[in-house]
Amino acid sequence: MTAKTSESSDSAKTSNRLTLTAVTALAPVSWGTTYAVTTEFLPPDRPLFTGLLRALPAGLLLLAVSRTLPRGVWWGKAAVLGALNIGAFFPLLFLSAYRMPGGMAAVVGSVGPLFVAGLATLLLGERPTVRTLLTGIAAALGVSLVVLKAAGALDPVGLLAALASTASMSTGTVLTKRWGRPEGVGPLAFTGWQLTAGGLLIAPVALLVEGAPPALDGRAVGGYLYLALANTAVSYCLWFRGIGRLPTTQVTFLGPLSPLTAAVLGWAALGQSLTPLQLLGMTIAFTATILGQLQPRARSTPTPPRPPGKPPAGSAPRRPADARDHQAAELSGWRLT
Repeated sequence: MTAKTSESSDSAKTSNRLTLTAVTALAPVSWGTTYAVTTEFLPPDRPLFTGLLRALPAGLLLLAVSRTLPRGVWWGKAAVLGALNIGAFFPLLFLSAYRMPGGMAAVVGSVGPLFVAGLATLLLGERPTVRTLLTGIAAALGVSLVVLKAAGALDPVGLLAALASTASMSTGTVLTKRWGRPEGVGPLAFTGWQLTAGGLLIAPVALLVEGAPPALDGRAVGGYLYLALANTAVSYCLWFRGIGRLPTTQVTFLGPLSPLTAAVLGWAALGQSLTPLQLLGMTIAFTATILGQLQPRARSTPTPPRPPGKPPAGSAPRRPADARDHQAAELSGWRLT
């Protein structure tokens, strides 16, 4: 009965973990559509304005729904997380999207697991396993094959922006895991804090660098609504929820699902082509995503042999036999030795 109960419990835990992983994976899949939406629907050369309209409306909406504000030290922590996950990440992400093909810009993000593995060692005390390092290196190898062999001239500014956005998001992911969430605060409020803080950080920079907002047509309005609601408000709630419940490296290995989505959309809808070597690199990076979700088997500690005559641990000490024991044994036909 105990064995069956244990197996049932383990099966339920595995099922819940797979469900949580699948739901969390919807976030990077949604983010993979950012590049196609940016290049096809939004005004050109406005990365800061685009990042602002993606973050601030979504953050204010979540704050209105949750009706929860930070308290105490969480004002500062929310500002730091908002700067890393939103305020720096969004402008750099859109800058790379404007200057490089969507699939290529997104694939650079798959170096995130290596960044997270190093930061988790420093900030969380989590020593990466050999498999984690090899899987991260495999993902980076796949990225290098896609980027270094890309057809045409490689835009250095776009590449640096993509790498910087990945480093910013990776740092924010590790700090989110380290600090957790305040007691009683749900994913909606937690996400709203960061989106609002990041949006407020982007706003003055966007005004100084890019000037007045551009005129928007119907396509642009629809694109911004999609980015603010489904691509940001919903996706980031799922992402931060996953970070709180899953291992850090496991979550970040879901990142390459974003370039997979972007590459498929770029090939199917935008007419972008990939060389055979780039396809090989993407295959390696996406295989690393799957391997990154496998949990290492727990090592069972063998039980040391019990010396002869010594009772098992936790058992009651054996009482010495007395005359009454011998007499009772003899009456029952048994003899104690």
